[in-house]
Amino acid sequence: MKSLRSVCFCLLSAMCLMILACTGQLFQSYGKLTPSGEAARQFERFAVNPNYRYYITGAYIQPNAILGIDRNYRIDLAALWKEVDMTPEKMKEFVGGMQRISAQIGKYQQGFIITDDKGKPIGSWYSLLEATTFVQMQKNGTVRIDTPRLNLYEMPDGDDDWLKRKKLR
Repeated sequence: MKSLRSVCFCLLSAMCLMILACTGQLFQSYGKLTPSGEAARQFERFAVNPNYRYYITGAYIQPNAILGIDRNYRIDLAALWKEVDMTPEKMKEFVGGMQRISAQIGKYQQGFIITDDKGKPIGSWYSLLEATTFVQMQKNGTVRIDTPRLNLYEMPDGDDDWLKRKKLR
């Protein structure tokens, strides 16, 4: 009898979660990143938006991602972003470093528009396509955007010395 109750409880819980997910109630505070050729061009032209605060993650010479967020929003301090006083010169250095290392592994950057939970654009993002994250609008007015995984530029087979050997050739 206990196992039947447990099964019924699990099924009922799963149905409730599915209903919440389908109605959008479960994910209502989430924004998104949408691929954008225009966002990529802005980064690749080293255009700095004066209305944005800029952040990077990963190595300073070749960040894993660059994030520009509207100054009306704050980034959740739990994320591991480093704020950068962005200039066109720094943007050129960051984008160039990202492009050099990604070209060596046959991958390329993409620009994204960041939108809030209502679809309003609030920033832009530049990274490899596989640098996944999420955008969560929090009740205290901050935006939580987790950093992508830190080993984006490693070879998929786990070969840590691939770049070193490539430079020795």
